[in-house]
Amino acid sequence: MKIAEYVSLAAERGASDIHLIAGLPAKCRLDGQIVNLSEEVLAPEDCECLAREMAGVDYEKIESIGELDCAATIAGERVRINLFRQQGHVSAALRILSNHIPALDTLGLPKVVSSFPSLQKGIVLVTGETGSGKSTTLAAILDQINHTRNEHIITLEDPIEYVYTPDQCIINQREIGTDTQSYAEGLRAILREDPDIILIGEMRDLATIETALTAAETGHLVFATLHTNSAVDSIDRIVSVFPEARQGQIRLQLSTTLKAVLSQQLLVRANGHGRVVAAEVMIVTQAIQNLIREGKTPQMQSFMLSSADQGAITMDNCLIQMAMDGKILPQTAEEAGVDRDYIRKKLQLAW
Repeated sequence: MKIAEYVSLAAERGASDIHLIAGLPAKCRLDGQIVNLSEEVLAPEDCECLAREMAGVDYEKIESIGELDCAATIAGERVRINLFRQQGHVSAALRILSNHIPALDTLGLPKVVSSFPSLQKGIVLVTGETGSGKSTTLAAILDQINHTRNEHIITLEDPIEYVYTPDQCIINQREIGTDTQSYAEGLRAILREDPDIILIGEMRDLATIETALTAAETGHLVFATLHTNSAVDSIDRIVSVFPEARQGQIRLQLSTTLKAVLSQQLLVRANGHGRVVAAEVMIVTQAIQNLIREGKTPQMQSFMLSSADQGAITMDNCLIQMAMDGKILPQTAEEAGVDRDYIRKKLQLAW
């Protein structure tokens, strides 16, 4: 089979990823699970042929570097491609990128998230593991801004996942490795490009975090992602990147610029078909600001519980509500939770 046939078949089935590995049938990720895309076992030469087809003139880089990142439109689908060598053979991991940006109110997120597009300045973090829907959430937020405000949006992404059609906003999308060398370099340049709203695909290092804080302090609205599993972990992750001597200053900056943290994960629906988002939201109230400044992050969880009237919700309480609403199974809620005993008690799970 040609690569276009694999992509077309995977897209038709609603798969998010394709895996091509010598000695195995082609695989895809469907509703979070790895399943066969075809029954035909791939030989090493099949994988090499497919990799050459995808990489074109850049294929030789795999020989010297060991891997190659690229993007292409295949069978009408935008695809992110990673080619790499393992055990002497070439393997491929492909992510099928959506051409459609969903409306924010269709994602099933907590109601308070609908207020994020109206924020004027500060930082909003969207966190979660790889494949938890962070990019989709951010695209929906930015697209709502695009249709409701007259602003200049600049994105820094690796790679560009969703392509926006400018409406009331002007939008510049910059890709790491193609349009700029790194997040840190691109973000430094952004501050000279008259942005109102900045999207940072991932806050990876000290320089990127530092510049993002500066951008927020100077009146910009910054959206960014982190690979953390909770709102509290996000604060600790950002602060820990800096030397101890600077952590007090960073906590102060973060307390004044951070507006909200949304942590999410995708879970299998109760009927076993498709996935649904579970989300934790921390709204940065004055009490949370004080805890950030004082480095008392462990106490934030209890303060989140007390600010539910402002839209805050913990992951465990979100999971409990989803199970009670029949969106997910009680067992799924328990497995995805932080305090499993608490969830089990609330749902009265039988052992």
